[in-house]
Amino acid sequence: MPILDTSLHSLKRIYRGKVRDSYAVGDDKLLIVATDRISAFDVILDDPIPLKGKVLQALTDFWFEKLDGIVPNHLTGIDPSTVVAPDEVEQVKGRSVVAMRLKPIPIECVVRGYIIGGGWKDYQATGKVCGVELPAGLKQAQKLPEPIFTPAAKAEVGTHDENISFEKACELVGEDIARQIRDYSLALYRRAAEYALTKGIIIADTKFEFGLDENGTVRLMDEVLTPDSSRFWPADQYNEGMSPPSFDKQFIRDWLETQPWDKKAPAPRVPAEIIEKTSEKYREALKRLADRDVE
Repeated sequence: MPILDTSLHSLKRIYRGKVRDSYAVGDDKLLIVATDRISAFDVILDDPIPLKGKVLQALTDFWFEKLDGIVPNHLTGIDPSTVVAPDEVEQVKGRSVVAMRLKPIPIECVVRGYIIGGGWKDYQATGKVCGVELPAGLKQAQKLPEPIFTPAAKAEVGTHDENISFEKACELVGEDIARQIRDYSLALYRRAAEYALTKGIIIADTKFEFGLDENGTVRLMDEVLTPDSSRFWPADQYNEGMSPPSFDKQFIRDWLETQPWDKKAPAPRVPAEIIEKTSEKYREALKRLADRDVE
C-alpha cells in the first residue's frame, strides 16, 4: 500500500516535509523516511504515488555512491530497520536513511544546464536568471553554454522559495559557504549529467541541499538527483524550442495545469490513470539510470 504518512511510535517525529518525515535518533542523527506524497506548485496532493518514496530513496542511494568523493555527505551507514520497533520496519523498508543531524544551509542550490521552466520565464523577461546574464536569442529548452548556479532562499513548507542572486546568497550564509555550495553543486551536476547521457537521459536542471556538521563542514544532504528534485528528459525525444517529455513530476503538473484550480490547497483529486502513469515515469527513471527497479 502507498504510504501517505508515517506513524512511528518508537521515535519522535520532528519534521514533516512535502515528501519526507524526519524522526530523531538520539541527539545527533535522524531517520528520514521518503513517503509516497507528491507536491505540485508547493501544495501537497491528497493522492499518493505508489512506490514513489522507494524510487526516491533508491535513486538517492545510487547517486550518493556514484558521486562519492566530490563532497562529504550525511550518510551514517546505519540500517534504518535497526532503529525502529519490529512492527514499524515495513514503514521504513526501502524508503529511509539514518543520516547525520546537520544544521541546514537555507539555500536551495539549483543548477541549470538547459533553459526551461521558471528560468525560461525569467530569461524571456530580463535576459537573466538569478542575476546571471545569458546569451541573447536562446530557445526554450536550449542547452546553455555552461551550467549555471541559480540559488533560491528556502521558504516554509507550502510557500514559494525565492530566487536570489549569488551575491544575495553570500549575504545570507557568508561568502565562504556560498562559494563552497556553488562549486559543489556545479561539480555534482556536471558529473551526473555526463553519466546520465550514457543512459539516454538529459538532466536539464536539478537542486541540491547542504548542511553543516558539528565541525562546520559542508555536507550534501536530503535527496540527490531524483525525479522530485530534477528535470529528466529522454535524450531521443529532445528538441530545442519545446518542452520535452519528462521522467519526473512534470507529467502530473501538466495535468493539474488543465484543471480549474487556483494552486492553493486543497488540490484537485487526481484520476487513477494519472497516478499510475506518474508512478511509471518515476520507476522508468530509476530503471534507466540505476539499472534496477524497486520491486
